[in-house]
Amino acid sequence: MSEQTPDIPRPYTASVPRPAPDRAALRERIPGWGVDLDPADRPSGTVEAIDPAATGRGMPVRQAPDARRERSIEHAFLTPVYGTAQPLHGLSGRIRRLGYERFSEGRAAHWLLLIAGDRVDAAGAHLRALISGRPDDPITRTGILSERRRHPVRSRFGRGRIDLRHTWLDPLLVAGPWVLAAWGAFRIARRLVARR
Repeated sequence: MSEQTPDIPRPYTASVPRPAPDRAALRERIPGWGVDLDPADRPSGTVEAIDPAATGRGMPVRQAPDARRERSIEHAFLTPVYGTAQPLHGLSGRIRRLGYERFSEGRAAHWLLLIAGDRVDAAGAHLRALISGRPDDPITRTGILSERRRHPVRSRFGRGRIDLRHTWLDPLLVAGPWVLAAWGAFRIARRLVARR
């Protein structure tokens, strides 16, 4: 990383400047600085002060902690109530767990690993469906057969629909993986026949 030139200020610093700037000087220099320092001035001050005696509610009863349940590294503990219906599993679960254990929610790597885990899970589901003898049917699943009954042209044009910008991409995303899989299977079969 190149050194910062002295005439261009650094937007973020690695540590808090010492000594800390005087509050009065900051108030003069930055209009509106410190308006929310006093909790009485905050519009959300009453929400921030949780008084169980006044509301009759306290912290909900916590579920038993589950070490297998994912938790972001910036949270000290799991939320009091959490879902257990879809536990992480297989390779996709390992990828997602890596995203939760190593990266903060503010990092792109966290979200990219969650997306990658989702794609691996989807590919595994497609493969299981193919092996089971009941593969996904891209024709009926996309709703293409119902198009002619639902005014396909009138419902799309002249209504300002924003999804028309990427409509050309939809056949590639839906049919593309199937075409690639068929092409790969054809190449493998051709090689096997050529070896015999």
